[in-house]
Amino acid sequence: MDERIAAAVYILCFLTSAACALLLIRSYRRSRARLLLWSGVAFVALAANNLLLVIDLLVLPAMDLRVVRMALSLAALAILLFGFIWDGEE
Repeated sequence: MDERIAAAVYILCFLTSAACALLLIRSYRRSRARLLLWSGVAFVALAANNLLLVIDLLVLPAMDLRVVRMALSLAALAILLFGFIWDGEE
């Protein structure tokens, strides 16, 4: 795959997850549905993960940020799972 196409895909993934986070948090502010909050926070972590992917592979290819990226992914999934369990009990 051409490096420019890969860069475009990585950047579009970051923009998409950031837009999802923004829309989810904005919807939470209107409706106060806590599941929207948990989902929005998880997408913030996923957007940060995608931003680190861009930095890791395109800006600083000599550095390996894989562990940090995986930790952010795990944190995002843990937040989302916690939100599902927390709201499922009520």
